[in-house]
Amino acid sequence: MWDISKLAAVVAALVAAPLAGATPLKRQSTSTSSYWVANIQRQGSVPFSSNSSSFTVFRNVMDFGAKGDGVTDDTAAINNAISEGNRCGQGCDSSTTTPAIVFFPSGTYLVSKPIVQLYYTQFIGDAVELPTLKAAPSFAGMAVIDADPYGDGGDNWYTNQNNFYRQIRNFNIDLTAMPPTSGAGIHWQVAQATSLQNIVFNMVQGASSKQQGIFMDNGSGGFMTDLVFNGGGYGAFFGNQQFTTRNLTFNNVQTAILMNWNWLWTLKSINVNNCGVGVNMSTGGSAAQTVGSVIVQDSIFKGTKTAIMTSYTKGQTAANGTLVIDNCDFTGASTAVSDASGNSVLAGGSKVSSWGQGFGYTTGSGVSNMTKRASDSQIALQNSLSAPAKPANLVDSTGAVFERSKPQYETVPVSSFISVKSNGAKGDGVADDTQAIQQVLNKAANSSNVVYFDHGAYRITNTISVPSNIRITGEIWPIILADGPSFSDMNNPKPVFQVGKPGDVGNVEMSDLVFETLGPAPGAILVEWNVKGQSQGSAGMWDVHVRIGGTAGTKLQSDTCAMKNGTAQAGNPSCYGAYQLFHATAESSVYLENNWFWVADHELDLADHDQINIFNGRGVLIESAQGPVWAYGTSSEHSMFYNYEINNASSVYMGAIQSETPYFQSAPDALSVLYANATSDPTFSTCTTGSCKMSWGLRIVGSSNVLIYGAGHYSFFDNYSQTCLANESCQENMVSIENCSGDVYLYGLSTKASTNMVSVDNQAVIQQANNPSTFCSTVAVFENP
Repeated sequence: MWDISKLAAVVAALVAAPLAGATPLKRQSTSTSSYWVANIQRQGSVPFSSNSSSFTVFRNVMDFGAKGDGVTDDTAAINNAISEGNRCGQGCDSSTTTPAIVFFPSGTYLVSKPIVQLYYTQFIGDAVELPTLKAAPSFAGMAVIDADPYGDGGDNWYTNQNNFYRQIRNFNIDLTAMPPTSGAGIHWQVAQATSLQNIVFNMVQGASSKQQGIFMDNGSGGFMTDLVFNGGGYGAFFGNQQFTTRNLTFNNVQTAILMNWNWLWTLKSINVNNCGVGVNMSTGGSAAQTVGSVIVQDSIFKGTKTAIMTSYTKGQTAANGTLVIDNCDFTGASTAVSDASGNSVLAGGSKVSSWGQGFGYTTGSGVSNMTKRASDSQIALQNSLSAPAKPANLVDSTGAVFERSKPQYETVPVSSFISVKSNGAKGDGVADDTQAIQQVLNKAANSSNVVYFDHGAYRITNTISVPSNIRITGEIWPIILADGPSFSDMNNPKPVFQVGKPGDVGNVEMSDLVFETLGPAPGAILVEWNVKGQSQGSAGMWDVHVRIGGTAGTKLQSDTCAMKNGTAQAGNPSCYGAYQLFHATAESSVYLENNWFWVADHELDLADHDQINIFNGRGVLIESAQGPVWAYGTSSEHSMFYNYEINNASSVYMGAIQSETPYFQSAPDALSVLYANATSDPTFSTCTTGSCKMSWGLRIVGSSNVLIYGAGHYSFFDNYSQTCLANESCQENMVSIENCSGDVYLYGLSTKASTNMVSVDNQAVIQQANNPSTFCSTVAVFENP
């Protein structure tokens, strides 16, 4: 591991020059790629910005002088393309009003210093023929791409837990020309609404290599998928509060994944080939373990000596080092799980359906029988578990949980994209675009076309009916902005985007959009999902986010909705949010991936970046009676009644999920501002205190076949006071299971500062005090069979 403090000054000096006062080189004719991203007409604009008319959303690095010939040093040209337009760099912390797509045509781009990814930026390579970012032999800096540089004194440019809204996709990153003792592909210290996709990391192979594909030292993420790591010392050096990673392949790496620290991490579909160690989660040793929990699911280890290395010991009294293995193939590993000294804990050479270490609970035949698992007399588990029977509609032909990557439309010609701006929508945040957008969607229904939302803010004043067969994508998160009387009545809520009608079966793809409200909209359901996928994963949302307040143009910012600290308060109607962020209805099925449903707790655009109070009713509601529902890498934060609720649903898979309780609760509490007027709402009828009437992190009601693989539900405040953290009691309850017929499984559950982690039918069954971990309280498995 590098000495970060020594590198800080060097990195700051190397990257500052290209970003300060950068002037683009003369624009030139660029690539001949067939990829639609390179060729579509660019009409994106930023409506809530003082320099909207001159700001360029889309930048092709070749227009700024990059050659991509593998010989010319393209560092300055690329960094100029990124930084043009007074964008959000060092000292800015956050901004949504300077978004940029930086496009890399196919070629080999030689770089000698870090490419610095500024806030609200997407790096997109040609998906038809991946471009290569090649580090020069003389490369100096932390990583080829740096998403959060260290400045003088060792401070990051951005607050790592707030380092939102970034993408990198479709690249080869080549470190093989560098000395084997140095080099990293991506420094990825990020938070929610971020993703890495379709990237190959090529590093020096052999025992002398100290190179790293990904270096992640902090953050609060996040999602990544479809990555390949060849060679290197560490394929991925991971440290983050919570994260979901899917479809990662490691070839000839000394250690595929070093898990430096976490609260929880879901590793889904990792393939480890000819590596020394697959997952090393032993950091800190048995006395000071830094890893909270890891889920390893649907993964294969071949030609690998040790698949998983841990410091956990069965007799320990804390839950640090919790591990759950689900449907993994260790036939190619000498040892499936070892301790830090290399001693075998679980032998390799076979497939493992379910295994865990940590603290386990089961309801047995009733709440009165709640105990540590009867199959183990010790406090802690370190043994095989009974594998849950996964519903057939959730899994693929191999028995692995189904997964599908975000469509990028590599083979779709640019002529098949229908721009909403070219068809009458303004996207200026002022004009009513409802009719124009409805007409575009109607035109594109049941066709091979893709509806394209140029960047902008599209004011919607009535429900948009989204056809049940359609494809929709956006240019770096264009905003769907709900406004007007149609969305003002909390007793008569209406959807903003109504995806299909009840009973519809079809194929809907939505990607790279953001939904917001223009001021209070207490009657708005931002997305109502009715359509049922014609096949597995054919109806879904990828990188689609809901964001209530905290940004320019929303009228729900720090100048209107500043937080009030330390006194009980009534809800300010000027700071009401929405009725519901997302609702999957009874006849629907849906595939969700990397979705952030966020009620803003702080300001992103005004200079103060202060905390704010927004009173939003409900987060994510899943009522799909037959499913299937998949949710990979989702987060739902700061709604009043609940962040996640699964109600009368079946065949639901989630991994991982994350929530936060509103910082202002318990004053007001959940019932003091908005009305619990839906039949699915919690009543809090058994509560006698304000700290009981706080948002549920996860509520499962009347449901079956619910499988949660990784969950983090956090409560950091009681009316902005953090004195409650001293005894981990900021609220009373966090996860509720009510009237469930059975087959509800929670794996890798972590909660923060909730006295009771899990309640069943209003009776607390797991207390945080009995399950201490690194930062949270953690349970390996909770079964409600």
